[in-house]
Amino acid sequence: MLVKTKAIVLSALKYQEKSLIVKCFTQSDGLKSYFVPSAYSGKKSNQKIAYFQPLTLLEIEAVHKNKGTLEHFREIKLAAAYQSIPMDVVKSTIVIFLSEMLHHSIREEAKNAPLFDLLESALLWLDAHDDIANFHLILLLEVTKYLGFYPERDNTTDPFFELTEGVFVPFQGVSCLSEHETVLWRKLMEQNIENPGKIFTSTERSILLKILLDFYSIHLDGFKKPKSLDVLREVFA
Repeated sequence: MLVKTKAIVLSALKYQEKSLIVKCFTQSDGLKSYFVPSAYSGKKSNQKIAYFQPLTLLEIEAVHKNKGTLEHFREIKLAAAYQSIPMDVVKSTIVIFLSEMLHHSIREEAKNAPLFDLLESALLWLDAHDDIANFHLILLLEVTKYLGFYPERDNTTDPFFELTEGVFVPFQGVSCLSEHETVLWRKLMEQNIENPGKIFTSTERSILLKILLDFYSIHLDGFKKPKSLDVLREVFA
């Protein structure tokens, strides 16, 4: 089947000497993997590889056989060319980290247009704004809405958050956040991407990032913490 759709690049793995295997989250079909032959050969190889940088927004025409094998592109072009992300070390580090998080989190080969729309609008916002210190935290929490484990909003006045069930509780159990961590978590739940505010210190962001990684690890089987985590922590230290 020939498909025209938008796609977000989640990862690109070099295959043999000249080719790539590219995993994308598509607007039309969810998660798809593509084989790109001769990506590292020819005069336009740098141009080809540029399409497959982390979280690049593409418009593609592709043949989808839907047989669990690698698909193939017919045509590729940028859906939007980032203006600041490639040149800004903080933004590019955030993008690399988020691409790894999404690569290990999105697993369904099924259409999820609301999640695609969230990611597309969030990435365009990141490219256009500078107040971004809390962006990755807010986005990762928002993504859990579409992955099926967003925290329950009932009893949010209770002093402890229980990670396994994703609920606020009156007493602290083994898998609960501390009272201070719960206060930070509750504040994070009140934020939105387009109006992030400067409400967290560097230490608080570090605490929240650890909580989010633990939350993902509990609710996603086989979840792997990103290799870029240490770089992200260094950037925000």
